[in-house]
Amino acid sequence: MYAILDIESTGGKYNEEGIMEIAIHRFDGHQVVDKFICLINPEREIQPFVSKLTGINNKMLRSAPKFHEVAKRIVEITEGTILVAHNAQFDYRILRTEFRRLGYDYQRKTLCTVDLSQKLIPDAESHSLGKLARSLGIPMSDRHRANGDAIATVKLFKLLLNKDSDKGIIKEVIREAAHGELSPNQLDMVVSLPSETGVYYMHDKEGDIIFLGKTTNIKKRVNQHFTNVGGLARKLQKETKRVSYEPTGSELIALLKEYQELRKTNPRHNGNKKRKLFSHVVSFNQNGSGHITLGIENGTSQATQKIRFNGVASAKSFLDRIQSEFDLCPSSLDKKAGGGDTEETIHNCNEKASSAFNTYSIHSKDVVLVDRGRETGERSFILIKNGQLQGFGYVELNHQMNNIHILESIMTTMPSDENTTFIIESYLRKNHRIKTIVLTPSP
Repeated sequence: MYAILDIESTGGKYNEEGIMEIAIHRFDGHQVVDKFICLINPEREIQPFVSKLTGINNKMLRSAPKFHEVAKRIVEITEGTILVAHNAQFDYRILRTEFRRLGYDYQRKTLCTVDLSQKLIPDAESHSLGKLARSLGIPMSDRHRANGDAIATVKLFKLLLNKDSDKGIIKEVIREAAHGELSPNQLDMVVSLPSETGVYYMHDKEGDIIFLGKTTNIKKRVNQHFTNVGGLARKLQKETKRVSYEPTGSELIALLKEYQELRKTNPRHNGNKKRKLFSHVVSFNQNGSGHITLGIENGTSQATQKIRFNGVASAKSFLDRIQSEFDLCPSSLDKKAGGGDTEETIHNCNEKASSAFNTYSIHSKDVVLVDRGRETGERSFILIKNGQLQGFGYVELNHQMNNIHILESIMTTMPSDENTTFIIESYLRKNHRIKTIVLTPSP
């Protein structure tokens, strides 16, 4: 017996969401034998994007029953069943969270139609409910409402049952009641982790690093690895025996460390590590008339002055941005223009182009980038010398940061290449919180 369900939640922080609508169809493998469909007062605000997606608003739920008023009915209709949902781990987690708030340990085995469809219909363009239903000719109505999605899931599940004639795949995919919750060992690992910015490392039984990443919340990110669905998540859940971490305080330092560590350790589950992180550049070259002209080139450009981007769209967006910000001359954006301009005009245009380049590039600069530290009273720094990354370190708030030699003596060195320049420049374009100090060499 199966209980095919769909839940619409309020959205919000992880494990702080509430159920605002639920639809459950009790299915015996051939037909629906019972159903429960209900709006629920979640006793918390609905996130605006959720209201826009579902059409459910706070006013609609004021007179709806609260979860404790329908909990008994949910227990009864799902008794002795396997819970089936599209992305079952999400629905099951939300349901268990609501029951946990009532002091009740709700447990059922679960079956995810995402996993099932990936095994039985591997060539589908997408395994999202909407696209999968469309490709299979399953009619859908009331998309992103609990009953509409639950009915579509019932029809999809029937089709998948027919495809899995010997039920071998279903047996393989069914998860035990505790799946989606952390095992005792995983719980111990997560509890010991900080909710801080840094780099985390997942180790196998031999101690080898099998996966690493950067995050602004180490505890939350590792918890997600242990509770997510999908091929990578399952491998990490099965193979991870220990998690280590290095807090950085600064997200930019975490990005740089992640890049360096991936190159050094080459973990088997991090996928393909691209040699070049950027695909295009905006070049700043002088043309025959003396104008500095800006143009989009591929990542192999040999231009001396260039700013790197991952994709043409990002490069075009940047050009539009600086054209407005610096009032660039038309001749600075057209290699064929500007032939008849006076020296004064060329000079003024080039000053604007150079100003744009100097604002967004670290080329040839001696600077220190100051960001938050790992704890109160500390600041992090990244040292850049002649446009090249030198390393990073940490100092007390009142420490003088305008002397290259002092910083060099306390920093941890990092190799510099075109990817580290891309990481730094692209981060600085999006984050204005980091303080930049121009350095002067000591006499």
